[in-house]
Amino acid sequence: MSELEGARSSLALAAGNVAIYRLGWLSEQGIGAVQGLPHTLKILLEDLLRRAGSRDVADADVAALAAWPAPALAIAFMPGRVLMQDFTGVPAVVDLAAMRSAVARGGADPARVNPHVPVDLIIDHSVQVDLFRSRDAYEANIDWEYRRNAERYALLRWAQQAFANVRVVPPGAGICHQVNLEHLGHVVASRDGVAFPDTLVGTDSHTTMVNGLGVLGWGVGGIEAEAAMLGQPIFLSQPLVLGVRVVGSLPAGTTATDLVLRLTQMLRAHGVVGTFVEFFGDGLSSLSVADRATLSNMCPEYGATSAFFPVDHETLRYLTFTGRGDLVDLVERYTKEQGLFRTDGDPEPRFSEVVEMDLAAMEPSVAGPKRPQDRVPLPEVWGSFVAAFRDHDEPDPRPSDVGRFEEEGGNVDVEVDTDATTEPGAETPMSVDGDVVKHGSVVIAAITSCTNTSNPSVMLAAGLLAKKAVEAGLETRSWVKTSLAPGSRVVTDYLDSAGLTPYLEKLGFALVGYGCTTCIGNSGPLPDRVAAAVDEGDLNVVAVLSGNRNFEGRIHPQVRASYLASPPLCVAYALAGSVEVDLTSEPLGVGTNGPVFLRDIWPSPAEIASSMAAAITQEQFVREYAHIWDGDERWMSLPTPSGPVYAWDPASTYVQEPPFFRQEEARPIADIEGARVLVRVGDSITTDHISPAGSIKADSPAGRYLQEHGVPPGEFNSYGSRRGNHEVMMRGTFANIRLRNELAPGTEGSWTAHLPSGEVLSIFDAAERYRDEGVPLAVLAGKEYGSGSSRDWAAKGPALLGVRFVIAESYERIHRSNLVGMGILPLQFLADQGAEALGLSGTERYDISGLAGILAEGFPQGKDLTVRATRTDGKAVEFRALKRAIRQGLTRASRCIRVGSSERVGTTWARP
Repeated sequence: MSELEGARSSLALAAGNVAIYRLGWLSEQGIGAVQGLPHTLKILLEDLLRRAGSRDVADADVAALAAWPAPALAIAFMPGRVLMQDFTGVPAVVDLAAMRSAVARGGADPARVNPHVPVDLIIDHSVQVDLFRSRDAYEANIDWEYRRNAERYALLRWAQQAFANVRVVPPGAGICHQVNLEHLGHVVASRDGVAFPDTLVGTDSHTTMVNGLGVLGWGVGGIEAEAAMLGQPIFLSQPLVLGVRVVGSLPAGTTATDLVLRLTQMLRAHGVVGTFVEFFGDGLSSLSVADRATLSNMCPEYGATSAFFPVDHETLRYLTFTGRGDLVDLVERYTKEQGLFRTDGDPEPRFSEVVEMDLAAMEPSVAGPKRPQDRVPLPEVWGSFVAAFRDHDEPDPRPSDVGRFEEEGGNVDVEVDTDATTEPGAETPMSVDGDVVKHGSVVIAAITSCTNTSNPSVMLAAGLLAKKAVEAGLETRSWVKTSLAPGSRVVTDYLDSAGLTPYLEKLGFALVGYGCTTCIGNSGPLPDRVAAAVDEGDLNVVAVLSGNRNFEGRIHPQVRASYLASPPLCVAYALAGSVEVDLTSEPLGVGTNGPVFLRDIWPSPAEIASSMAAAITQEQFVREYAHIWDGDERWMSLPTPSGPVYAWDPASTYVQEPPFFRQEEARPIADIEGARVLVRVGDSITTDHISPAGSIKADSPAGRYLQEHGVPPGEFNSYGSRRGNHEVMMRGTFANIRLRNELAPGTEGSWTAHLPSGEVLSIFDAAERYRDEGVPLAVLAGKEYGSGSSRDWAAKGPALLGVRFVIAESYERIHRSNLVGMGILPLQFLADQGAEALGLSGTERYDISGLAGILAEGFPQGKDLTVRATRTDGKAVEFRALKRAIRQGLTRASRCIRVGSSERVGTTWARP
C-alpha cells in the first residue's frame, strides 16, 4: 500500500471526468520541487507515482526522482504501449510464440503468455525497390514483397488473432514512425478511467520521432520490448537532461533537414549518449510538429535516448488537423493541470546542462559520405567526397558477391571501357546513354524515410522544384536510380492534390512503395549495366537520399558514398548526376533556354506555404487512416494458421522455433577461463556490422544453408527478412561485407583466424570449431560498439555463436542492454585504456576472475572484474574491466548473465 494515494484526483472534461495522479500534490506535500523539472522527468515521475506501492515502485523511488538531480537508484519505467516494425517485430513474435510452445509443453495454459500492454506492429521494412521510374512500380514492388515474405506475414497474421492487445498494420500503409506520429500517438492516454501521458518503447531506434508530438518514447532491443510486453518495466539510470534552447527562425532557402543535420553534428560532438534531450525556448513556436518530428527522428544519430518537444498550441493544432480532434480537450486540460504544457515566456526548467541552437544560423547542407554527423555545406560536398576516398584501395564488392535481385527496373544502357582509373575525381571513359560516368556520379537518388516524408514542407518543396525543372527543360541523368517512397499515403494524396505528381514522375520519382526502402538498404539492384560499369571501373559512386543513416555499405553494397539530404536536394542531385557539381555556383544542367542553376528553380517560402494551404486537408488523414488495419486482397487471402500455439513448419526457411527456451539447465556460476577472441574490431562498429540486414552471399555460411534447404540464390531475400530463422541469423552474424576483423588482416567481411592454429575461416565455421573444442568466445572492440539500429540479433547471434563477453571502450545504450539480455557480459575498459593502449592483439587467451562472486551477489556496486590476457609467448597482461556498463535492472541482469539469456527466464514473466 502506498502513502502517495492522495495524489489521485479527478479531472473534469467535456465528456466526463477521468482520474489522474497529480504531480502538483507532491510539491504540496513537500516532496521535491516538481514544477521546475524538465517535462521528460515529469512524465517519468507521473509513471512512478501512478504505480507507487506496486511490485516495482516504492514510495521512496517517487521521492528520489522528485528530488532530481539528487542521485537516485534505477527508474523502473513502464511504457504505456509498444511499437514494432516487421524486421525487429518478427523475431519478437517468434520469441512469444516459442514461449507459448514452451509453456504448452510444460502442461500450462499457453494463453498466459500474452502482452500486458497494447502492441502495434507496422509492416514497413520489407518492400524493396525492384521496379522504378514507372507508374506500375508500386504494384510490382508490393507483389514481389508478398511473394518473398508470405511466410513471415502469415506468422504476423497468426499473432494478430492469437494474442490479445496485438494489432498489425499490413504492408503498403506507411512507415511505423510516421503512422505513429500521424495516427497512433494520443499524447495523453486513458485506460480504466485513468488518464496518463502516452508513452512507449519501440523495437526501432527511430521510435523517438514521436517525441516531436510530445509523446515520450525511445527505441529498445526486441528483448527489452518483449519484457515490457509481458509486464516487466524498463530499467533506466536516473538520466541527465540536456536542454536545447531554440531561438530565431529558419532563413529562406533552408529546411528542417538542414536543421537536423546541424543538430546531429552539434550534439554528436557535444556528447549526449544516454542523455535525455529536451527542446525549449520561444523559437519552438516557429517550428511545426512535422519540423520537430524531423529533429526527434534523428535522435539515435546524435546518440541521445530521447529528443522531446513539450506539448503546446501547435501540438493541439496538429492533432486536430490529422483527424484526432476528439483528443484535444483531454490533452489540453491534462497537460496544463500537470505542468506539461509549454507557452512562450515560460520559466526555463532545471536542466543538467543547456546548449543553444539558433535557427537563423542554418545553411543548406548534406551529411556524409559515411556518417550522419558529418554535415557538409553544399559548396564543400565534392571536397568531402575526394577526402574520404583519396586513399581508397580496398576491393569493391562484385555483383556475384552481393546476389541478384528479381525484376530489375530501369531502362539504362552502359558502355564499358576497361581503361578506367581509380583516382577520385578523374574522368573514366565509361558512358550511360552517351554521358560520362565517373567517381562521384550519383547512381541512387531516393526520396525516402519518415525523417523527411512526414514533413509536408520539404515534400512539397521537392514537387515544386521538380515542376520548375521540367518547365525549364531539365531531365534526370540516365544512370540515376530514382524513387519516391513516402511514409504514409497522405503524402501522395497531397502531392496529387497540388498537381505535382506528374512532374516528379517525369523526373523518375514515381511511387515505388510506402515503406522504408532505400533508407534501410532496400534500394534494390542497380540496373545491370550500371552495376557492371561501377564494377568494371572500380568506381566510387554515390547515393543521395532523404534518410537518416548512411553508414558505409548500408544503402547499397556497390555504393560506398551516401549523402543525407532534403527531398528537394535529392531531386537536384538527380538532375546534376554527380556530387562534383557545386549546386550553389554551377548549373544543374542545360535547359531549353540555357544553363539552369539550383537558385533558378528553388521554391520560395511563400510558394511552399501556398501549396501546403491549398493541397493538404484534414479529410486526407481521416480517409487514409480509417481502414489502415484492413489490408488489401493480398493480405486478406494469405493462408494463416490459427489457434493459441503456433504450428511450426520444420521445412520453413523463414520461421523456426528458436532454441532459447529448450535448454533445461542454467549455465553454472563460474569464472571464464581460456576464452578466445572471435572478432577484434575498432571504433564505431554498428549493429549493421554485427548482424547485417542486407543481401545474403551465395557462398556464405547462410547462403550455403539456404541452398542446402532448397532455396536458390535468387530467392534468398535478405538477412532482415530471415530474422525468424535462427539458423540463418547465427550464420549471418558478423557477415557484413564491410566488416574488417583485425584477426584476419587483408580480408573484408566474415573472416577470422582460428586460434591457436591461425587458420583463416569464416566466423561461423570458426565459432563451430571453438564450440566443439569447448572454448568460450569474446569480442574485443573500441568506442561506440553496437551503435546504429536497435537490432536484437546483434546480441542473439553472438550468443548463439558462443560469445560470453565483449570488452569495449564504450557501448551504445540499446546494444549494451541487448547483450545483457542474451547473457553476454558487456565489459568496459577503464578510462584511457583500450586494446591498443594495453597492447592486446586479440590472439591472447583470456581469463576473467571474480565473475562467479559478482553474479552470485547480483552485481554489487564497487566491484569490478579482473581480466588476464596471456600472449602466445606466455607473458600476461592483467587489467580491470568495469562492469558498470550494466546499469539497469541489476537483479534481472544478474539472472540473464547467470542463466544465459533473458529469453530463458522469459516464461517466468508470463504471469496469469
